[in-house]
Amino acid sequence: MNKKVSIIIPFYNCAYVEEAVESALNQTYPHIEVIVVDDGSTQHVEKLEKYIDTGRIKYCKKENGGTASALNQGIRAADGEYFCWLSSDDVFLPDKVLRQVEFMEQTGSMASFMSFYFINENSQVISEAMAYPFTNKLLFYKMLRVNCPINGCTVMLDSRVFDEIGYFDESLPYTHDYDFWLRLIQVYDFLYIPLALLYYRVHGEMGTKKHAITIKLEIEKVKNKHSAAMKSLIKQEIAAIVNKNSN
Repeated sequence: MNKKVSIIIPFYNCAYVEEAVESALNQTYPHIEVIVVDDGSTQHVEKLEKYIDTGRIKYCKKENGGTASALNQGIRAADGEYFCWLSSDDVFLPDKVLRQVEFMEQTGSMASFMSFYFINENSQVISEAMAYPFTNKLLFYKMLRVNCPINGCTVMLDSRVFDEIGYFDESLPYTHDYDFWLRLIQVYDFLYIPLALLYYRVHGEMGTKKHAITIKLEIEKVKNKHSAAMKSLIKQEIAAIVNKNSN
């Protein structure tokens, strides 16, 4: 296994960015590049200076445009065969990339995601591993039709996915990930790995708390956009199950 993994870290005024970068650089999988995309930050940029000065990260500076635009710039700057996204307030466990590359190579999959733990502002684990009850595609599709159970920072994609379905939708400030997953499953299988190798931080400044009402409205917009496609996928999967059981 020598394929390169590009870890993209969108960064905007986040006090936890150093912890995120350290977790990316300390992966046990050796073939990585860490790309920090500064989305117009005015605070905490000094935390990155030692990584920039030593060349340990690729640093991309841009005007503020939101997470989707930062991810897209990182993808354009990346040259890895695999893509990972790490939010600047979250933390990869050391074997996250290694175990996910192993899975992707063994299964030949184009997309996978994992479970995760919640941590607090002091980096203390405050939950058990979040388990997903997906025993088959039908249950997975039905869940995705109504909500987004996937934490984007647990995802690994074969970078060729972007050539097929495009980048993250920059017109969706908060649900660009949900929209992308719904586009993804119309082309590729999205496989679940029953491992928890991400710490997802809960804190007062996180966007999901500060913009809850806007996010709810945007979720409905994305669901409506993909409603027909999801109905079709669910119908196809039911037909496949019926056909399998009748043989």
